[in-house]
Amino acid sequence: MAELLLFHHGHGLTEGVRQFAHTAREAGHTVHTPDLFEGRVFDDLSEGMAYVDNIGLRAVLQRGAVAAREVSPAVVYAGFSLGVLPAQQLAQTRPGARGALLFHSCVPAATFGAWPAGVPTQVHAMEDDPWFVGDGDIDAARNLLAVSPRAALFLYPGAGHLFADPGLPDYDEAAAEQLTRRALGLLAAVDLCDRSG
Repeated sequence: MAELLLFHHGHGLTEGVRQFAHTAREAGHTVHTPDLFEGRVFDDLSEGMAYVDNIGLRAVLQRGAVAAREVSPAVVYAGFSLGVLPAQQLAQTRPGARGALLFHSCVPAATFGAWPAGVPTQVHAMEDDPWFVGDGDIDAARNLLAVSPRAALFLYPGAGHLFADPGLPDYDEAAAEQLTRRALGLLAAVDLCDRSG
C-alpha cells in the first residue's frame, strides 16, 4: 500500500491527527506522524502559534526535513494547516514524491520552486475559512491547479479552519468524512499506480 508522511497542525500531534493516521493505517497504508513540537500539544491554537513564533518557521521546516530522512523518498506528503509547510516543501524539493495532501492550507508553489510534474495533489479547505481565503491560500491553490493537471481543490461549506480534527472546535463531521474519503482515494490510486508500474 501507499506510504504517508503526515505532519500535524499548530495544536501539535493531537489525538485527532493520530485518529486520521489510524484510519489510513486501517485502510492498509503505512503512516508516519512525526512530532514537530517535541511532545507539546496546545489546547489553544494561539499558544501553539506562539510556540512556532518562538522556535521559528525555519525550525519547523528543518524538523520536517529530519523526519523525512527516516522514510523512503517514495511517499505521499501530507499536512494539516501548519503541517502543510513541511509537507509541501518536501513534495516539491525531495525527488520521488508520490503525492501531496494539503489540508486547510496551501503555499504558493514558487516558495519552494517548481511543482513536480505528475505528482497527484489534493487541497482541502472550507470555502469561507478566513485563514484559507483571507491569507491567500485559496489563490495559491488555484494557481497550483493551473500548473499541475493532477491537482484538485476541494472546498467544503463553512468557515471552520481545522474542521477535520474531531477534538477541536471547528470540527465538521460531514466535511471531515468527505476529506478522509477523498484522501484515502488518492492513497489507493498511488498504491494502484505503484503496483502496476
